Amino acid sequence: MKYGFLVVFCFLFINKSYNQQKVYFYSADSLKITADLFLKDYSLPYILLFHQGGFSRGEFREIAGKLMKFNYNCLAVDLRAGDKVNYVRNETAQRAHENNIPHQMIDAKSDILAAINYVSKNSDQPMVLFGSSFSASLCILAAKNNEKVKAVIAFSPGEYFRPEIIVKDELDGFDKPVFVSSSDLEYTYILDMFSSVPSKQKTIFKPYEGKGIHGAKALWDENEYNGEYWMELIRFFKKIKDS
Repeated sequence: MKYGFLVVFCFLFINKSYNQQKVYFYSADSLKITADLFLKDYSLPYILLFHQGGFSRGEFREIAGKLMKFNYNCLAVDLRAGDKVNYVRNETAQRAHENNIPHQMIDAKSDILAAINYVSKNSDQPMVLFGSSFSASLCILAAKNNEKVKAVIAFSPGEYFRPEIIVKDELDGFDKPVFVSSSDLEYTYILDMFSSVPSKQKTIFKPYEGKGIHGAKALWDENEYNGEYWMELIRFFKKIKDS
């Protein structure tokens, strides 16, 4: 359990001297989007956090504070495809349903682009996109050839948009550092999906302790092996900081 011990030590004394507030902005089709802004310092870059299917911004309730230890602000976004997790209701999805606005998973790409535009109005520094499950795939699509995005963290991406979009094909010519997390079951599939991305540009991780967990839930405290994931993220953030 060496990974867990090291990470617990690193994050045990998290400094919670940051402001958390609910913010709103609009997608291209005028859907009002809800997000939680975790602001540490206006001068710092941002990590944009996007949940998995059926969830809300609550997926990152305990994750965001730890990510801020890497000297980032965080924005956790309610996408239009979702529901509730950790007692946090997805307000964006509710509005989309109530107003008959398209709310399939692929439609949430416009919410990610809106979040990028929202942050870019407050910061001129390239941001990191962090996706979980279907939103991990959307982050890849949104980041490609986008000068506002520095890197992508993709927990359990997959082919969620076939036949309209094949993510593996979109990865041809992908131009960002990318961290990809997978469970044991997903690993071979992930290797194939990212086969066109140069090795120096990608970090593909599967746990050695346990079988792994789908999506960003792998980082939750309730996952006894979360320390292994956090250690790999620490290495990735150091890598993109030094690049």
